[in-house]
Parts: sequence; structure tokens; C-alpha cells
Amino acid sequence: MHLLSTPLRIRSLELKNRVILPPMAYIKGDDQSRVTPELCAYYHKMAEAGFGLIVTEHCFVSPEGQASARQLSVSRDSDIEGMSRLADSIHSCGVPVIAQLNHAGGAAKREVIGRTPLAPGAVHVPGLGDPDLFPDVMTESDIARVTDDFVSAALRVQKAGFDGVEIHAAHGYLLCQFFSPITNRRKDAWAGYTLEGRTRFPLSVIRAVRSAVGDSFPISVRYGCCDYLPGGSTVDDAAAAAPSFAEAGADLFDVSGGMCRYQRPEHPEPGYFSDQAEAVKKAASVPVALAGGIKTPEQAEQFLEEEKADLIGIGRLSLSPGVDFSGWF
Repeated sequence: MHLLSTPLRIRSLELKNRVILPPMAYIKGDDQSRVTPELCAYYHKMAEAGFGLIVTEHCFVSPEGQASARQLSVSRDSDIEGMSRLADSIHSCGVPVIAQLNHAGGAAKREVIGRTPLAPGAVHVPGLGDPDLFPDVMTESDIARVTDDFVSAALRVQKAGFDGVEIHAAHGYLLCQFFSPITNRRKDAWAGYTLEGRTRFPLSVIRAVRSAVGDSFPISVRYGCCDYLPGGSTVDDAAAAAPSFAEAGADLFDVSGGMCRYQRPEHPEPGYFSDQAEAVKKAASVPVALAGGIKTPEQAEQFLEEEKADLIGIGRLSLSPGVDFSGWF
């Protein structure tokens, strides 16, 4: 496989091949949301396979943004030590790793965070959160504070020795909630009826993180490009917004679903997000990663050859018992 084994540079980071392990919620932190030996062993095993890059599962940037019990935290300075051990377990195999940062927003549950979740508006997130509890509407001060939480989390990840960060703006979580017209019905400067308003919060987070981590530290954006739901965000929206995200500091777009999460309704075919990956790749001059249903090296190579994407993520396939990675790298 020619293109799969070709190196790729992402800002200061050199990847030895085009195959990445995308973020998946392994959920093996302890009851205090700290890194465990079991988690380190899992990622070490994945690194031994030979991926060009590993993106760890989403870590919450503040307690109010925790998506589930035992999800990893990067909300405290005390988390740095455990995250450093996690990075070391992957680096020992010669594989770079970036950490995904997330705030669940209205997708959080009271039973997990101990309070009413925060969101762009008092709107339920499709299929997530508490169906019988409307979120509290975020104020200007809430938005500023959460932006600072992303920055602090990114600095902790950097101090822990990771090679970059990924800002989670997909799968119905907070930044995706601002981007989607389904959940963003605000009428102020963050308004959901204009693309400028819908992108303002994700852009502010990307810019703030870039300013904090410096020019050489890679930033990926897990991009919920399209909701594939009536009244939701579209592929055209994603392509139109991509250049501004890149200008703000994004070095990689890790494309996925928005309110449809990580699956595309009625589309089980390999690479079911390839249309949006191609659109974003044409719109912005940064690498694009494609995942979703890709099961063979031949399928992956074809997406690269057709210039649908620059990187291929194999997630659930990597969890299959006895999976053979030899043909991928």
C-alpha cells in the first residue's frame, strides 16, 4: 500500500504513516476520573500495532462538562501526573499521541455532574442528556469561563508530554451544540441563525488554545461537519466554516458527525463521512482525517488515492479480537 505508508507532517509533528487510532471512549479511568494502569496497557497495546498517530478518548475540561462516569479528567492540575504516564505508555512504542478535550454541555446528565447542564439554549440534545431536564442557558461569563477551561486543559496536556491536542466539536457535545441550528437558537452574538454566530464559540476556543500552547504545538479539531437531520448543519456549512477554523489555528480536521454522532443514518458503507471529508479538504489547506466503517487497507488506500482525505482512522475495527494490522502499515 503506497499512500498508507507515506509520512505526513502536521505542523511540528511527523507521522510515519497515514493510519490513525481515532478517539474512542474506552472508559477505564477510576472513580475519580484518573488514569489507570489498565488504560495505559490498552493504549500501549494499540501503539504496538504501529499507528502513525493515536488520539486518546475525550477528556473533560471542567466537572460540569463530564459526559459519563469514569471519563478521564484534565480539569485539575493533579491530572497531569496520570496523563504523563499515559503519554509515556504510547511514546515507548515510538508513536505520537494527542489528547482530545471536551465539554459535554447539554449532553451531560445531572446524575453525573451533580447540577443542571449548561448549553447554548434550553434545548434537548437529540439522543443525549436528560430528556426530562432542560439545560441552563449559558451566559457570556459562562462562555468565557469554559473557554478558559479549554485553555487550562490544553496546557496541562502539553505539560504532561503529549504531542498535541484535539478540540472536540462533534457528536452533539458543547461546541457542536453551538454549531448546530438544532440546538443553537440564540438571538445574540452567538446566534444559531447565522454561520458567523454558530462558529463564534468554537473559533474563540481554537484561538485561545493556540495563543496558550504556542506556534509549534499541533491542534486538531474533531469536526462535527453535518447533522444529517432536518434543520441541522450541512456539508456546505462545514466547508464554509473550515477556512476560518484553520486560520484560527487548527492543523487537522478529524471529521465526524454532528447531532448524528459517529454514525450516518442509513449509510453503512465504508467511509460514510467521505463526502464531508472531501468538501472540507477542498475548502481548507490543512490535512483531513476520515473514519467510519473502513475495514480494509484497500478501502483506505482508495480514499487516499481519490483525495477524499489525508489520514484514515480505524476505530472499532481495532477492537476486534485477533485483528491483523500487518496490511495497514
